Amino acid sequence: MQSLADGLRKDKRIGFVPTMGYLHEGHLALVRKARELSDVVVVSIFVNPIQFGPTEDLSRYPRDFARDAELLEKEKTDIIFYPEAGDVYPDGYSTYVEVKGLEDYLCGKTRTGHFVGVATVVNKLFNIVKPHFAVFGQKDYQQLMIIRQMAKQFALPVDIIPAETIRAADGLALSSRNGYLSTAERAEAPELQRLLNEVRDQVLNLKERNIEALTVIEQKAVAQLAGRGWEPDYIAVRQQSDLAPPNNENLQAGEPLVILTAAKLGKTRLIDNLEI
Repeated sequence: MQSLADGLRKDKRIGFVPTMGYLHEGHLALVRKARELSDVVVVSIFVNPIQFGPTEDLSRYPRDFARDAELLEKEKTDIIFYPEAGDVYPDGYSTYVEVKGLEDYLCGKTRTGHFVGVATVVNKLFNIVKPHFAVFGQKDYQQLMIIRQMAKQFALPVDIIPAETIRAADGLALSSRNGYLSTAERAEAPELQRLLNEVRDQVLNLKERNIEALTVIEQKAVAQLAGRGWEPDYIAVRQQSDLAPPNNENLQAGEPLVILTAAKLGKTRLIDNLEI
């Protein structure tokens, strides 16, 4: 892959979409965006073992390479990079990338080591694929920010291109993990996005923006979700710039905000976000 990329970079612009496979329309939208901006599109399929915690779903994470390859062929993908774990981590994994600060919040707080695994594998993939740019979906909002920060601070010659979240007709953000949902859970799942819209409206309608008012909104939303049988991890209103909790001064100055959530429905952990 590195040798091929060296040859292509002489006169081609390489666009890259890293994935863990079991592709859905959200992934394919990223591929189309890469196609618009590049001469050569590379899609990687690699279920990264070091971003899964000891109690998480590495072994049951869905995999179907033949299906993925067929979908990517229809999208005129030029190269599928499909390594084994030993290819990406030939000597095991004792060297890690840690983006301090951003990984301490939200999913980083509740999924210890997850974003270290993400940043490490993306850094490795950038060095292997050597793209001019890479496309990441905004559904994984915190991940997108961490990758941007890593690329900036390491001075990587890779532009990070965001792409809007792709949703089903009922509002549920597309995810490979949606396939774990039972019929009843799938019918309930759009409640997460509906609740985000409700929280956004409540924030926008506040007479005075302050931390106390935001905390009340967050707590009520968590209770509402739990009352429907979910196990909320968090519903948090944060600053778009750094995902830190806003302070009263920033709120009153009109700091751009984002609502982020993660919650389990049955055994399936779903995430979503909505910018304000």
